[in-house]
Amino acid sequence: MAHATHGSGTAHGSGHAGGHGGGLKPMYVVWVWLLIITLFEVFLAYIHVPTHIMLIALLGMSLVKAAMIVAYFMHLKFERIGLVYTLVPAMVGTMLLMNVFFPDAHRLSLNAIFR
Repeated sequence: MAHATHGSGTAHGSGHAGGHGGGLKPMYVVWVWLLIITLFEVFLAYIHVPTHIMLIALLGMSLVKAAMIVAYFMHLKFERIGLVYTLVPAMVGTMLLMNVFFPDAHRLSLNAIFR
């Protein structure tokens, strides 16, 4: 049985090696960008940058890396927007709720120092 062809003359399914997004090339490009950002983060650790600037830069680059990983390697970029609107606020809410425990953990560490 012959496969139906689409415009360019290729059989359906032959150009979809990586599932969504058209192959592995975007994954390699994202991986290279993640590597570059990571190397820059390591470079920042070796030069003398003021602490507050380093902290802001590292947090910003980590957020960019996390977004790239979620979008491409977890395939969230290719999902319906309704799923994104469900998962992202749930993740942010979970991280905000985790902040409830941080002051208590800090208090416990201070008590351990002064014993």
